[in-house]
Amino acid sequence: MNERIYLSSPHMGGRELEYVQEAFATNWVAPAGPHLTAFEQGLSDYLHGYAVAALSSGTAAIHLALIILGVKQNDEVLCASFTFSGSCNPIAYLGAKPVFVDSEPETWNMDPALLEEAIQDRIHKIGKKPKAIIVVHLYGMPAKMDEIMAIARQHEIPVIEDAAEALGALYKGQKCGTFGDFGILSFNGNKIITTSGGGALVSKNSEWIEKARFLATQARDSAPHYQHSEIGYNYRLSNICAGIGRGQLEVLEQRVHRRREIFAFYRQHLEKAGINFQPEQEGSYANRWLTCVLLEEKSRNEKVRLALEKVNIETRPLWKSMHLQPVFAKAPAYENGFSADLFSKGLCLPSGSNLTTKDLEFVIREFRDALD
Repeated sequence: MNERIYLSSPHMGGRELEYVQEAFATNWVAPAGPHLTAFEQGLSDYLHGYAVAALSSGTAAIHLALIILGVKQNDEVLCASFTFSGSCNPIAYLGAKPVFVDSEPETWNMDPALLEEAIQDRIHKIGKKPKAIIVVHLYGMPAKMDEIMAIARQHEIPVIEDAAEALGALYKGQKCGTFGDFGILSFNGNKIITTSGGGALVSKNSEWIEKARFLATQARDSAPHYQHSEIGYNYRLSNICAGIGRGQLEVLEQRVHRRREIFAFYRQHLEKAGINFQPEQEGSYANRWLTCVLLEEKSRNEKVRLALEKVNIETRPLWKSMHLQPVFAKAPAYENGFSADLFSKGLCLPSGSNLTTKDLEFVIREFRDALD
């Protein structure tokens, strides 16, 4: 049996171990320290001066963003439905209610027309507008941010931009994560760069980011003893993990370039076989975190997935929309059936930047055999 080919495994750049060893040598083994400060500064520089709080996960970042925006029990928050559960679970943490919005075919992200419909309908039905909008850049593909931000600003609803999968992606020359009132990043082990586990909260508003750091360190007041005037959380990234992140950030552009090369390789070899790919609109520059394909027949994706698993190739179905999940069965949803169709036909192919040409050729050969 060949060595397993993973969907998206960590890919070290070279200096990560150096930074981690430095943390041990200086005994900065804590959720504070010079690597944490330098990692946040490096991210800020990359994002053109936006303030950054490095946290334990992207989910934690969404949770803090919702708190800072004043979301409370029984408030409604609009959220893209075609996404990972980490995008919407924090809404439930606060006792608020998610309202899901389906996707459009040009990017597979939140449909602006359905977003407008949802806002107007929620105002009509409950007498108040939603407290926030969570838009997601799915698989590193930028959403239609011009339309979405215009709708949000018209209704004066703050936007949380979930760029957990989209670090390094651009929309009309602007980096994803810098459009909304808040941006969210993830550095989970399978992301385009990793800190082993971690995330970040991003904003133009530096006071909000200072508030996030305060809340992320158990909301400890300024006093010689432990004093707390509000509820806090243990959400800060450790100095060791930040050291990994510093090394990863140094090779981010290389990782984006390689993922786009891998996407192009798949498309070159599979497009003629009738396989469709996640489209990229003019003006967008996806990081192609994962290469996603659509098979023409529904449920054929699962047969192909199982066939590839037998030869030790990891693939994954596309996200099952949140409005179709049992845990959110009672949540309002503005749907058009598009994301449900994607789930029934789609598959994520191995896309890690450490894959070799030999690996990709093997995947393509076995993928074609599975189709036949």
